[in-house]
Amino acid sequence: MNNPIVSKPGNDRSFMKKVGHHLVSLLDSTSFEADQYRVLRNKVEWMHVNMDRSLIAVSSPTLGDGKTTTTINLAGSLAQNREVRVLVVDTDLRLPAVGAQLGMVGNNRPGLVDLIREPGLALEKAVQHIPQFNLSVLLPGKPQADPYGLLKSTRLKELLDDAKRQYDYVLLDTPPMIPFPDCQILAKWVDGFLLVVAAHKTPQKLLEEALNVMDPAKAIGLVFNGDDRPVFGHSQYYYSYIHQSRAAKKSSSSGQLSSQP
Repeated sequence: MNNPIVSKPGNDRSFMKKVGHHLVSLLDSTSFEADQYRVLRNKVEWMHVNMDRSLIAVSSPTLGDGKTTTTINLAGSLAQNREVRVLVVDTDLRLPAVGAQLGMVGNNRPGLVDLIREPGLALEKAVQHIPQFNLSVLLPGKPQADPYGLLKSTRLKELLDDAKRQYDYVLLDTPPMIPFPDCQILAKWVDGFLLVVAAHKTPQKLLEEALNVMDPAKAIGLVFNGDDRPVFGHSQYYYSYIHQSRAAKKSSSSGQLSSQP
């Protein structure tokens, strides 16, 4: 594989200041909060080995549930194993947020949109690598007016297949499920979905709608974001868990979410 573009943020310390403070897997990997993402990482690694799932989309019922933060923290946790290759792809072409959270804004490098529109452009020409995090990132690139049409392109499938060949894990930050139809298109290309639910925020009705929209065969599980209950004497702002799709469906229909990790 050709080397991706190496992001050169300058002084590591100044770059770290640009990274969103919720990205604990990158900024404070020994913290209790980062440990919760390692619980999620363990489940994803198990699925990779036992179910051959490596192309995983992360979505949410609606805006503001924390899907982008979850995507990057999961990627950062996976990338703590320096022997694996992890790629984050921002497929939210309507409200992209990965670049802003990672402090990667203001450059004119090609991105996902450019790769879709220009079949001769190779994936590695647009991917940016952040060495200090052992993480590769593909940002959306040029703004455009037809996200739905671009995501329907078979060129996107070719790019994602190429990414699966080059990386051990490919995580897609996708648009929310309920306001937009984009995830229904992406579902054809991915191995599964993680659905992020925000504690005290995501309405149960929207969660049920999102689960109904998802193909049950592609529903990997739920990530419960922002649970503020104390665990083992610690005060936490993030507590994640994952269920197999059958358990997720059952818990939704009963109106409750399991509290077990």
